[in-house]
Amino acid sequence: MPRGWCTLVITEVADEIGVGVHFNPFVSWNDKTFKYGVVRMHDLVEDVLNWERFYLSGRLQKPVHVLVDTLDVEHLNSCNLRAAASAALLFLPSNFTEEDLYAKICNLSYMGDLRMFFAEDRHKVKKIVQGQFDLCRRMYKPVLEEFATKDLLRFSASSSHQENIIQDCSLPAAQSLVSCLPKPVRSYIGMSFGEQQRMNTGPVVHEVVIASRAEAANCVEKFIRRKVMVSSARQAVSGLLTVGISRGSRYLANKVSKAWKSWG
Repeated sequence: MPRGWCTLVITEVADEIGVGVHFNPFVSWNDKTFKYGVVRMHDLVEDVLNWERFYLSGRLQKPVHVLVDTLDVEHLNSCNLRAAASAALLFLPSNFTEEDLYAKICNLSYMGDLRMFFAEDRHKVKKIVQGQFDLCRRMYKPVLEEFATKDLLRFSASSSHQENIIQDCSLPAAQSLVSCLPKPVRSYIGMSFGEQQRMNTGPVVHEVVIASRAEAANCVEKFIRRKVMVSSARQAVSGLLTVGISRGSRYLANKVSKAWKSWG
């Protein structure tokens, strides 16, 4: 098959079956194996800002190293980080540690991921947070400071290198966190609680009015789980079709092997 046709087929499979990303998991360079992905910038922006598929947005909620950024993705991603922290805080109690928060954030993109049942290290989130704690702190410091100025969070020193965090669990505080979530998530919550029009000095502002912090958290969890479950399944099928059954099976076998070792 001509190379042009191969590219077209791969793109079509990634778009129609997968989540718009084509991954090549076996790239050898300097005796190391790398995995890279290709995505349209429009699809990346949609996922980062709106959690359209909660795939790349989930990856960018964890520490990454940006090599070249011509679209200022790091700036766009600040909205994604604020939303991720808001969602995680809705799931956490009034008192927790920094590590608890970063673990909850990193776990968002694995909620509902079918691979977590058989093809992922069960300690993966813990390893990410403990291995990249300082990077997580650097990523989320601006967001946490912003929330602290709004009196949503308070910090207290601990005997360890991390801080203890106390959050306001009142309904107004939960409302503030919900307002930081992407519009599709707020719309999903609105289907349960109903929407209210709030008049400002300017135009009408549509906001979701919640009746319960726990119910809001439950809605957010359902939204994320459904997105991740569908995206992980579609991407798995897309990967097998685009990289080939042989290479895809090899990649899956490596993942399953690591998963089983984590249970040993």
